[in-house]
Amino acid sequence: MFSLLVILAMVATAVVTLSTVRSYTSSPLSQSGPEVAADALPRLRFLRSELESGAGERMQALFPEGFFFTHVLHGLSWINVGTLDADHRDEALREARWSLSRLESPAGTGPFPADAAPAYGVFYAGWTAWLRGRIVELSGGPEEAPDEARALASAATELHDAFDAALNSQTPYLTAYPGQAWPVDSVVAMAALQLDDRLRDSDAHAATITAWKHAVEARLDPETGLIPHQVDPATGEPVQGARGSSQALLLRFLAEIDPDGAAEDYRVFRSHFTSDIGMMPGVREYPRGNDSPGDVDSGPLLFGLSASASTVALGDAVLFHDTPAADALTGFAEAAGMAIEYGGQRSYLGGVVAVGDAFLVWSLTAEGESAHAGRNPTAEVPDWWRAPWHVGTAVALLLLWSAAIYAGRRCVRRCSGERRAAASTP
Repeated sequence: MFSLLVILAMVATAVVTLSTVRSYTSSPLSQSGPEVAADALPRLRFLRSELESGAGERMQALFPEGFFFTHVLHGLSWINVGTLDADHRDEALREARWSLSRLESPAGTGPFPADAAPAYGVFYAGWTAWLRGRIVELSGGPEEAPDEARALASAATELHDAFDAALNSQTPYLTAYPGQAWPVDSVVAMAALQLDDRLRDSDAHAATITAWKHAVEARLDPETGLIPHQVDPATGEPVQGARGSSQALLLRFLAEIDPDGAAEDYRVFRSHFTSDIGMMPGVREYPRGNDSPGDVDSGPLLFGLSASASTVALGDAVLFHDTPAADALTGFAEAAGMAIEYGGQRSYLGGVVAVGDAFLVWSLTAEGESAHAGRNPTAEVPDWWRAPWHVGTAVALLLLWSAAIYAGRRCVRRCSGERRAAASTP
């Protein structure tokens, strides 16, 4: 018993020490572009290795769009790396194009409705157009990537026409699947239209984008004033109010469409969804005061906090230059993720949820995105968030070591008693 307790205490001490040190990891806002890119490389090496061994299919078995997200975020993160450090530009383009080719394969398109407008639904069409646009951007513009630029123009035209038809039918939101509409998907697609205009120095989509923004503003979540999580596909009216998982994601793209509006929405988002658990910085899935359970969108919730929303919100904090939130979310991710780096690859939680690694590296490289969102430092995250964590782990270790010492003393007394008894025996 004594030996087992000592081993447990030593292992626990090592784990706590490592997580404590990692909780002070600098956020990307404290690093140069090349430093952020260098930190991302072992993470992306792990992702590529996992994707080649079927991680996309494994993630698809866990939740909808698992294959898609793992691949598209791998490609987008590489684009960010190539933007942050020009030395990796060529490799970034190769990797992003590989990701796009996988998304266009039968495995990539299979989960989505081929007969939708746009083809495969707005989720698929929006994200692939965005990735293609970022490839054109990193390449140096349409002249440097004519094939991708033509494909982007075609996809943008299809999206443009679909949004015009929807707006004429009194909704700003397109469906991802038959009869189902999530606004975040339309935000991504609209950002792709804005990106297409920016790359071409054009205003071809400007009228549609303006009409879309007005229609969205007329259908906000009445509780928070933010874009809702799910809407009626016919009218665009909210079915579910704003939620952390979708809000954290759409803010990243709203910064491309409307930087000032995104900055304001980010401030509102932080006021409603920031963790109210002192020792656990993160993002709530539901606004404060709403303790509804998690679902497939949020994943399991811990004290109302969503791991997926918190991971994506780290990218928002980087993009909006919210230094306190970026520092806390980076530190907490490193402390809780128990990263392992081996053979030039870095993974979290044993690498069993590759899509989580994909979301994290995408967030950490958010400075590589060209949209210049408004700067919004906040004081929502207390500087002392680590203190309860340190106290709690210290108490746990003290109790464990005390148990080990107590067991050791009992062992010593028992052994001494046995030796005295043996010595007194004739």
